[in-house]
This record gives sequence, structure tokens and C-alpha cells, in this order.
Amino acid sequence: MGTIKSMDFKSTTYIIMGGTTGMGLASAMALKENGANVLVIGRNPESCKKAEEVLGDASVSLSGDATDPETMTKAIHLAHEKFGNITGLFHVAGGSGRKWGDGPLDKITLEGWNKTMELNLTSMMLSNQAMVNYFLEHKKEGVILNMGSVLGYSPSPKYFTTHAYAAAKSAIIGFSKSIAAYYAEYNIRINVIAPSLFITPMAKRAAEDAEILSFLKTKQPLDGGRPGASEDINNAVLMFLHPDSKFITGQVLAVDGGWTISEGQYD
Repeated sequence: MGTIKSMDFKSTTYIIMGGTTGMGLASAMALKENGANVLVIGRNPESCKKAEEVLGDASVSLSGDATDPETMTKAIHLAHEKFGNITGLFHVAGGSGRKWGDGPLDKITLEGWNKTMELNLTSMMLSNQAMVNYFLEHKKEGVILNMGSVLGYSPSPKYFTTHAYAAAKSAIIGFSKSIAAYYAEYNIRINVIAPSLFITPMAKRAAEDAEILSFLKTKQPLDGGRPGASEDINNAVLMFLHPDSKFITGQVLAVDGGWTISEGQYD
């Protein structure tokens, strides 16, 4: 699973909110390999330390909560001080609200609903707002890529029933398209990638369930019908974030192994 080696990211700087593990870290590594400076943010200080070791020079890690407005403000200040102008943001941070009470509508708790929205939607609004304000303040063009999910528009009712999560991921699309339209005249681009089931810490429940893995054989049939690996998003991330993609905004791209075009079969 390679990356687009011909893409030159020299003299670019990106902030990755949720960039110390999983898909965020894989994207940070791909950007670094192609010449970019990166600042990655994660909640866990230990994962931040490990990410900085993996990424090496021309990278910074920052421990912070994506739902705290100060986290992105601090990240922007740090990245600008160390690397100069910031090229873009990849917002990956989010998560399941299952443990707080997300699930089927008849069982969702108010805490589960609110926590899921905060984790996935409020955190994204805060990072996007801070990044847009930076671009406007410095009178420069820039790019934002937001992490969605195929569950935002392609539900799977038997195995993936978290209705607050689906609502939040659907709202990410509406939010991103709306701000993409508004800020297009400033050459600020906003796009969304929507993965299917990937092997990430959040997907541990599904990734270790033999019945779900069997279902995936026909639900996301590409490359043997497997869950996605973090690196599978890299080419899409590099394409959207590269400055040469200056004519692309307001788009949603599924990186899903065929999920959205496949029915899936039950035993």
C-alpha cells in the first residue's frame, strides 16, 4: 500500500488533529515522506511521544483534547512559530459514543447523543473555525480535510447501529459543503473523506468479531474483502491536501473497499 511518491510537499505544513495513532498517524507519515512538515495532536501524552519518535525531524506532537477550543489555538501558534505558514488541516479526531449510550434510537441516552456530537462534530467545528480564521488573518489560501464515515450516508443496520454517530458523520458532510461554498472565494478548500470499516482503536469491537469479518467479505469486497488498513487512506489524503488540488472543494470521497456499492450478505 504505497503513497503518491511523485507528489512534492516541500515547504508545506499541516496540522493533523487526531494524528498520533491510526489513520491520522499514517497520513502524517505519508506527508512527512513526501516532504511536508507536520504537527500532530492527540489526547494521550504517551501516544504523542511515540508519534514524535516515529515521525522524527520536521514534526511536532501536541497533547490536547479536540473538544477544547484552546487545543487548536495552541497548535496553530506552535506550527506557525516552528515552520512558518500553515498549508492545511486534516481533522481525524472523533470516536464512538457507544460507551456513553449511543446505539439504536429507541435505546440512545441523552448523554450518549451529546457526547457523540461533541466528539465528532463540535471538535471538528472548533478546529475548522480556528484554521479558517488563521487563513483569513494571514490572507492566504489553504485546505481543510475532514474525516467522515460511510455510515453518514450508507447505513448497515445489523452490525453498525449507532444512530448518533451516523447523524454526526452525516452532519460533517453538510457542514463541510456549507463552509466550502462560503470560503471558496478566499481559495480556502474544504473536503471530506469517508472510510468504511478500518482497523483502528475505535473499530476494535467489529474488527475482532468473526461474524462481522465474514459479512465484510461481501460488504467491502475489494482486495479480498478485508477491513481497511490505516495506510489505505493515504493516497486520497495526499491528493486532497496537495496545493495542486486547487480546483477541488466541497467533495466527499469514500475510501471504502466497495462498501457503498455492495449489499453485503448475512449467513
